[in-house]
Amino acid sequence: MLEVVNTHTGKIYVDRERRLEFLTVGDYGKENNIKANFLGLTKEIHGVANTAVDLSKKWVATISTQRGCFQRCTFCDCPKYGFYGNASMDDLIYQIETILQNEPDVEHTERFNVHFARMGEPTYNGMVITFAFERLRHLVRDYIRADTIHPVISTMLPRTNHYLSDFIHLWCTVKNDVYNGEAGLQFSINSTDDIQRDEQFAWHSLSLREIAKLADDLPMPKGRKYTLNFAITKDTILDAAKLDSMFDREKFIVKITPIHQTNSAVANGFDVGSSYTDYDVYRQFEQPLLDLGWDVIVFVPSLEEDSDRITCGNALISKR
Repeated sequence: MLEVVNTHTGKIYVDRERRLEFLTVGDYGKENNIKANFLGLTKEIHGVANTAVDLSKKWVATISTQRGCFQRCTFCDCPKYGFYGNASMDDLIYQIETILQNEPDVEHTERFNVHFARMGEPTYNGMVITFAFERLRHLVRDYIRADTIHPVISTMLPRTNHYLSDFIHLWCTVKNDVYNGEAGLQFSINSTDDIQRDEQFAWHSLSLREIAKLADDLPMPKGRKYTLNFAITKDTILDAAKLDSMFDREKFIVKITPIHQTNSAVANGFDVGSSYTDYDVYRQFEQPLLDLGWDVIVFVPSLEEDSDRITCGNALISKR
């Protein structure tokens, strides 16, 4: 039976029979929750107010690529559920169809984003690439008119995935050629210190130098640059000079967002309570990168987004 949980900005769908969880949300508008000087958004964000959202402007679907997850990231609740295999093509279609079918009043959106980021590590599931290449655009347009369809892969770069480089290069082809640049690739970095990274990713991620080598081999992005994501707390180590020496700022931007208030993050001692309304927490990481010429996006969630459990690292299905 499909469980539907209403949130302030959308819905979370929990299907225990299929062992899937996925969600749909609207967006507050980038002027309200993003600081990005290179986009002309220069205002510091001191807390984000919950406001009504409009799916006709931007509609975000976040779906699972695996039934659970076998990584052991210490800030994420997905591993608590266990692991039951990859999502099939039918599972991927089902998640998007369910989201679209349950918003019958929406006939058009300017932007439909699909984040492969609820449960699972997408680079282990090659069906994700086939789905984005062959099915996603047609599927969305069967239900709504979407001016832009924007799929995004987020990966923690697992060291045991021997096909990781192949997957990422294939995704770059999807991004640059199939979607003409209108797709995303995000590397979860979180820290420039390998000891801190190992503690967060439970020794399951490549080292920073290995990631940099992989990044060097990527083609230049068409349209949007690739993203180096830093989910931070005040204790995060982000050495801007080290990052600048290892990654090409013509290929990558940096995104800064807080580690979210998941059950695991709280239990494992992450400081997840001070990052929302105090921009000083963000500025200490943003400014050194700006000084070196990096494009930086600071994304600030509302308190309601965390309490609703829609943010990265959450999984209602893990709570039995």
